[in-house]
Amino acid sequence: MTSLVQVGYGQAFKLLRYNDDLSSLPHDSPKKAYEKFKMTRMGDTGYASFGGEVRYLPQNFVNEDWGDGPVREYTAFYSRFLFHGDVRVNKSLRFFAQFNSTFANGRVTPIRRIDENRFSVHQLFADIRISNAITLRAGRQELLYGSQRLVAVREGPNNRLNFDAAKLIMQQHNTSVDLFYSTPVQQRLGVVDDEINREEALWGIYIIQKAVPILKNIDLYYLGLNRDRATFDAGIGRELRHSIGTRWWSKAARWDYDFEAVYQFGEFSAGRIQAWTASLHANYQLTNGKKPFWVGLKTEVISGDNNRNDDQLNTFNPLYPRGAYFGLAALIGPANLVDVHPGVKWQVQQNVTLSADLDLFWRHSLSDGIYGPNVALIYSGENSRARLIGEQLGINAEITPSKHLSIVPEFTWFHAGPYLKEVSTGRDVFFSALTLQFKY
Repeated sequence: MTSLVQVGYGQAFKLLRYNDDLSSLPHDSPKKAYEKFKMTRMGDTGYASFGGEVRYLPQNFVNEDWGDGPVREYTAFYSRFLFHGDVRVNKSLRFFAQFNSTFANGRVTPIRRIDENRFSVHQLFADIRISNAITLRAGRQELLYGSQRLVAVREGPNNRLNFDAAKLIMQQHNTSVDLFYSTPVQQRLGVVDDEINREEALWGIYIIQKAVPILKNIDLYYLGLNRDRATFDAGIGRELRHSIGTRWWSKAARWDYDFEAVYQFGEFSAGRIQAWTASLHANYQLTNGKKPFWVGLKTEVISGDNNRNDDQLNTFNPLYPRGAYFGLAALIGPANLVDVHPGVKWQVQQNVTLSADLDLFWRHSLSDGIYGPNVALIYSGENSRARLIGEQLGINAEITPSKHLSIVPEFTWFHAGPYLKEVSTGRDVFFSALTLQFKY
């Protein structure tokens, strides 16, 4: 379930934990036990801080893969444990480490790399501050840019995504620039057995300019991707893809909007790449006061391949997007798609928010199939001329008793449309989950 807006407690804990804001912790006054654990002063400018997360996530699937799964119904239980340490030696040198331990039980299909990693060094990097505006970061780290449509931490699945990367961070006033080269980590199921990925690489430059007249905020970026072996409905081959994009966004008192457009070009196998996407996400707060109510609309067009037999690939590649792109059920991903996604959100209490949304999915190109969130082909397009994939209804609640604890029950119903009925068993999918997450 995609939240329309961010409300509630817990704003001190960032999605990227190395960006946590510790400014609210007392520096000189007596500290409570948690505050003593959280941060220890080291000299005049240095400190050491610690934190982590425990997440339990039971999920129930009925007719997973639209009835093509091995059983009609099953329940799986996922657990995730993260612990990190952040040492600021002084204003110029910093070390950050994060350890990950995840487990999956009850799956009826083989455990995937996104499900379990018994123990790993998830992040381990150093920051060297070259000047007041420039920092060099090198090592294993999480990456996140913009609205997470192309580069995300993959929060939904049990294992978050990490990269071996070198990054130059430049920030001054309302302008920030990231220049980086990275390879996604090859995650394994065992203990400290993750490997350097020598078959994929991601590089680019990401620019954010805030306080822009009229448009408010603008992102401009270039991202390059190399994969030695990529699979699309059109075939299998080496992929060298370049993405040029822009994002215009604003978070005003009542209105907020997020518009993004991307054009891709490059080479696939012996042919060329020409693909694109455009999306708009807007929310409006109807009521003020203690129980605000929002309405929102998200719509996007994502190109698919026009002709599987020519020398041009038009399937858009979302690179490394959010794992739960259209909700935690993660049934389909953002490739060869047109979707319209209205939703509502109501903060019934300060720490309780209810949400509901409806997603309608069509294939952009009838010559291309549908893909998962990881750009893996689910069903080909060659055996159907139907355009409507289906409709998905999602309902959830966000309960945050404190800034440390969140409880999110949710339910998803995916009604299979004509395309799915022609290429699969075509049964409706029912999904329910309960996310219990404690951060410290």
